[in-house]
Amino acid sequence: MAKCPRAGRIKLRLAANIGAVSATRFYRTCLAHTLMRLGGDRRWHTLLAVSPGSDIGMRLWLGAGHDAKIGRLSQGDGDLGRRMQLLFQRLPPGPAIIVGSDIPAINPSEIAKAFRLLSKSDAVFGPASDGGYWLVGLRRSPRLPAPFTQVRWSGPYALADTLDNLKRQRIAFAATLSDVDTEGDYRRLGRHWERLIPPAR
Repeated sequence: MAKCPRAGRIKLRLAANIGAVSATRFYRTCLAHTLMRLGGDRRWHTLLAVSPGSDIGMRLWLGAGHDAKIGRLSQGDGDLGRRMQLLFQRLPPGPAIIVGSDIPAINPSEIAKAFRLLSKSDAVFGPASDGGYWLVGLRRSPRLPAPFTQVRWSGPYALADTLDNLKRQRIAFAATLSDVDTEGDYRRLGRHWERLIPPAR
């Protein structure tokens, strides 16, 4: 899941502390890194779920160098939970995983591990250090659960609230990684993201 990487539209909490230019540069770099690391892996089919879906800015930023094997689709409307539920409903059959686009340490080995865990579980989560999660995967068989209702997003209870909606399901956990929402996150994780590829635009 990604937002169009335009200044003033993304990472607003981070931008309030380090400036919109630096926050946008970080996000563009991290998004490009995520697409590069995950998009070419043949073990899964990567799709870029964009918000807002009709924003031409994302198409312009991706440009001619964008890997044609990575399809794009709209996230739809509503809060984060509704948009994730819609994506799980619309994705092709089989186990599916959603990840964020601001995880500097994301890597293919953790995604592969999450898919392995889904072979024996109904859901898999990659916890984030702030109480949320950077990855969620659902087996979607024999039916698709609805784990994202009444979740307190953007706070320390997001993972706990989601798990409460899956009490009768088999749950597995991938590695704990961190997203970057605050200046503290930005400074602490600098050793990860500063080594990433430069932004495409």
